Amino acid sequence: MKVIASSLRKGNVLEIDERLYVVLKAENFHPGKGTPTTSVEMRRISDGVKVMERWKTTDQVEKAHVDERSYDYLYNDGEGYHFMEPESYEQVVAPADVIGDQAVYLQEGMRVFLQVFNGVPIAMELPQKMTVEVTETEPVVKGQTASSSYKPAQVDNGLRVMVPPHIGVGTRIVINTTDNSYVERAKD
Repeated sequence: MKVIASSLRKGNVLEIDERLYVVLKAENFHPGKGTPTTSVEMRRISDGVKVMERWKTTDQVEKAHVDERSYDYLYNDGEGYHFMEPESYEQVVAPADVIGDQAVYLQEGMRVFLQVFNGVPIAMELPQKMTVEVTETEPVVKGQTASSSYKPAQVDNGLRVMVPPHIGVGTRIVINTTDNSYVERAKD
């Protein structure tokens, strides 16, 4: 299936010269003058080699047909990260290099999208937003409003996030998993 380069996202699987690549990072550049481009960092699935590629945003790229389904995260052990398909209860194990730096987001029972090729997970897509709890931050200053000044905070999965000044320890917040940015205070 052909897609335009600007629509590529982390976790997409591409077929280039009959080889499969998983997208690790995709950025669109729109210079003031000249042609907008999409810069893509990918990992070749067969041998794990990282490749950088740049296309015009309107170029057509071949998206590989892989089985993409939702799975529930179970646990992590020496073998890798274990996931279960909710309808068939079939379990798959994703190696640590497939999960990569997204491992900090995984919580037991969490629903994620896995792309599976020949029974082996090759890429994982997280929900775009996630609720976490602030475990450490500077104290709330009375009378300080939500201005443009943000302060650093540590959340329960170990990430550091910049939060507005009115957020204190124990507050549940929603963060964006693509760039670890604060979205809003959780509504639960």
